[in-house]
Amino acid sequence: MALLEQWREVAYNEHIDQKKLQALWSRYFQDEKEIYSQLLKNPDEVVSGSVKELAEKYNVTVMTMTGFLDGINDSLKEKNPIEEMEEDTVVSLPIDKALLYKNMVGAEADWLYNLPEWEEIFDENTRKALYKEQKSSTTIVKDAKIYPNDPCPCGSGKKYKKCCGKK
Repeated sequence: MALLEQWREVAYNEHIDQKKLQALWSRYFQDEKEIYSQLLKNPDEVVSGSVKELAEKYNVTVMTMTGFLDGINDSLKEKNPIEEMEEDTVVSLPIDKALLYKNMVGAEADWLYNLPEWEEIFDENTRKALYKEQKSSTTIVKDAKIYPNDPCPCGSGKKYKKCCGKK
């Protein structure tokens, strides 16, 4: 069984004791924060190695590293083959910094996008702009409703019901 499948089986198991699941996620989020802190100290360095080597490098379990790789994969310039990943699979972390920041905002992971390491990567205005860009990308804007007696939006000068609103 691939590592990702094992990770998801444990991390998203609805039949496990809720206290154990909560403890797992609490520990995972702390480990994740530590890994990101280390990665963001030198964000242009492309970290690579086998899943097991990276787990050892960051002092986490292979399962935690698998969850981390699953989470960061959408923020990489080149994605890793996480679906069929095993302990000896070599992965690399070429981070797209702006995308990573926006994905952290999108995940509402304030403990990650508020890491002090971001201050060395992006100035405050850039962080605010990335935050706003991410938040606005998920905001649904409804078009104004057109009523029958409103002017037609096509610009004909006719009422909507006599122009594009004809049935």
